[in-house]
Amino acid sequence: MKSIKNHFSLVIALVSILFSMQVFMVMDRSVEAYKHNLATQYSVIAVSQKSISKEDLLSFDHLISDVEELKPDSVIKRLNKSMDVKNIELLKLTLPKFYKLHLSKFPTPQEVKRLTKNLLSNNGITKVEDFSSNHNTTYKMLLVFKNIITVFAMTIILVTTLLIFKELRIWQYQHSERMSIMGLFGAPVWLRSAVLFRLAITDALIATFIVFVLFTYLSQDMFILNKLSEIGISVVIFNQVSDTITLLSTAVLLSVFLASMIVLGHKEEV
Repeated sequence: MKSIKNHFSLVIALVSILFSMQVFMVMDRSVEAYKHNLATQYSVIAVSQKSISKEDLLSFDHLISDVEELKPDSVIKRLNKSMDVKNIELLKLTLPKFYKLHLSKFPTPQEVKRLTKNLLSNNGITKVEDFSSNHNTTYKMLLVFKNIITVFAMTIILVTTLLIFKELRIWQYQHSERMSIMGLFGAPVWLRSAVLFRLAITDALIATFIVFVLFTYLSQDMFILNKLSEIGISVVIFNQVSDTITLLSTAVLLSVFLASMIVLGHKEEV
């Protein structure tokens, strides 16, 4: 019964760590996907008194992925529908040029400032509208959300790691007599502690399998998929190959590391 209890405690602790890690990865992917969507919607408007080629505008900053010249026709029609053709053509010539700059990613506030500075360094560009107020608010909200998830995940990982260490040490105390007898017969440290490592690795495998099953189900849950679709993002909730390798490696390495610390500590006490 004690053995089952030890296994159960270790597995639950490892599942908590792996679950937190996977949630963090999903949230990180969601934030990146949302930032990508924002990048497609976010743009900078540059106003110039003369025509500037697309190539020149692209060369101002590596963030600029595409350039679209805004046609003044619709604006002119709204200003005065009774204007004759000659006056309309004359007005077109006198109006400044408006360029809509699409970006390759959702920029940081620092990158927005740098982009604006680079554009204004051109003599032809007289004004740049970067919508910095709305942009900064959105960026800060994304940053705060990501930081909260990070702190939450790290706290759970720290607490459960200490719990795993405590459970392994309790197991060592329960088997200290057997390990001491094996030591009297000349058994090396690794052989005396083989059962401890086997326990750690077995529980790591069990915990990984539980998280694998759980997130395989969640990745196919229509409620979650619909919620992601409502906010316009597509996220890989669980990659059965790469995510499983990451989780399994973390569980095994953490368990073996903590078991090794306990074994080394026991050796020093003797």
